[in-house]
Amino acid sequence: MVVLPLGLWTLSALVCGYFIVQAESGNRGLEAKRALKIKAYALNQELAAVKADRAVWEHRVGLLKSDQIDRDLLEERARIVLGRVHANDVVIIDP
Repeated sequence: MVVLPLGLWTLSALVCGYFIVQAESGNRGLEAKRALKIKAYALNQELAAVKADRAVWEHRVGLLKSDQIDRDLLEERARIVLGRVHANDVVIIDP
């Protein structure tokens, strides 16, 4: 008389325990949610850095495309592309 209800209570407690453990540490559990939030935050930081870099490059390209070309930027790009330096420039070679 006591064994059947005790067995059912034990079985239901085990099933509930299983679901509680899976809710915490399963593939779609709370730990996975925390890990995904951390990854999303890191990706958002990287996206913000890339957007800032893109804005800088868009500004520089805009200076080269306008009717009045920025002479300093043009000279800088020409030196980089041609590999030339001015006689008064100091060149530091970084290994």
